[in-house]
Amino acid sequence: MPKIADALSGLLGPKGWLAGPDAKSFQRDWLDRYGVAPIGVARPSSTAEVAAVVGACHEAGICVVAQGGNTGLCGGAVAHRSDSVILSLARMTRMEAPQPHRRSIVVEAGVVLTTLHEALESQGLVFPMHLGSEGSARIGGLIGTNAGGSHAFRYGTMQDLVLGLEVVLPDGTVWDGLRAVQKDNAGYQLRKLFCGSEGTLGIVTRAVLKLFPAPRRRATALVALADYAAAKRMGAQLVAEAGEFISGLEFFSEVGVGLALKHLGRLGFPLGSRAPVYVLAELACASERVPVDEILAAALERDVEEGLVADGAIAMSEEQRAVFWRLREEQPEGQRLEGAQLKHDISVPPHALAEFIDAGAAACEEILPGVRVNPFGHLADGNIHYNLSPPEGRNDFGNSAERLGQALAVLASQLGGSFAAEHGLGRTKVALADANRSAVERQLMARIKAAIDPSGAMNPGVIVRGSAESRTC
Repeated sequence: MPKIADALSGLLGPKGWLAGPDAKSFQRDWLDRYGVAPIGVARPSSTAEVAAVVGACHEAGICVVAQGGNTGLCGGAVAHRSDSVILSLARMTRMEAPQPHRRSIVVEAGVVLTTLHEALESQGLVFPMHLGSEGSARIGGLIGTNAGGSHAFRYGTMQDLVLGLEVVLPDGTVWDGLRAVQKDNAGYQLRKLFCGSEGTLGIVTRAVLKLFPAPRRRATALVALADYAAAKRMGAQLVAEAGEFISGLEFFSEVGVGLALKHLGRLGFPLGSRAPVYVLAELACASERVPVDEILAAALERDVEEGLVADGAIAMSEEQRAVFWRLREEQPEGQRLEGAQLKHDISVPPHALAEFIDAGAAACEEILPGVRVNPFGHLADGNIHYNLSPPEGRNDFGNSAERLGQALAVLASQLGGSFAAEHGLGRTKVALADANRSAVERQLMARIKAAIDPSGAMNPGVIVRGSAESRTC
């Protein structure tokens, strides 16, 4: 270990190699559940330096853990052994000039999502990935977890927004797949293989991202409803009527609103009355000729007449729109500030969303009476962030955490869904995957891992269990 530390220090210099107290801020995950002190943190500034670091670690038998913004929720971007190196992409922040006529841009993996959004504002283009952590999440991490976010229904997840990749492989060689074309069927879709691989197959260093024309007309509404069945029906009707214009269709609960308002005093509540469930709907179009505001207003008028909507408002300014979105995006922070929590990232077919939420609440109550359920997420694609807080007066879940997670995973599978919608598996959900997915599926993943990373040195223990569990790295 001293030899690899000296080698990487000499290779990267003082800005590129951190050890001891200087590496502490990279050590723990966002939820402060995982992470031990590594040998050190490598902070390369180019693909060549990434390749050199990975190659040196490969020769020395040292494990490498890739880290982007470290905003993941499954413990997949921190070391779980002290004899590992964390490779941070934070210094790789270069972006090429946008290509308006090609609707693409080449960026390095360390670019922060908000920085990319800001760079595109003057170009009349957007990169349609939005999520609560976009002020710190980096492109490489978003690719590694195949992030979805609030616009996934319309634009897809990261694997749908990536045209090409550059990846440093486990032995330090570089695959150059930076092709800016949507159709490339010259064999296996390697770019999609690396999306969602969480650094277990290689380290993404650059990406060609797909861009879209910026919306010129937009309409946003926040409405209050009596239950999730009403939310499901409202969402289904809006998708059927205006699906091609939906850029966001989110839901959250009174539980989440209460926690956000309790802990984040700067938030305001923009409706006249409170309700058990809320839906945030947004339509957008690049053409000024499409009256998305009229389409949304007519849909909401129908929902009121049918008794689905109890209260609501359409944003009359960009400031009011921002207030609506802040209320949705601060749901995780409100619950975090409340104390202990369990995060479950579920997806079910949209028609089963209400059934899952209600049946999940009953299952959780049976396991831990008084547990507080705070579901929120993406109504149009059935993605539910099914977060739990302990019963009032408690700040722990006792020995119930594993049983709660397993019960929700089983229910999601029974309804044709997944217990890992957009956060990945990381280390948190490997056992759930082993228990709830077929042996054939898990063995296929293990074979892919073994074929590309035979020494098991890339982010061991994440996604699949393998030879690295017993290796000396």
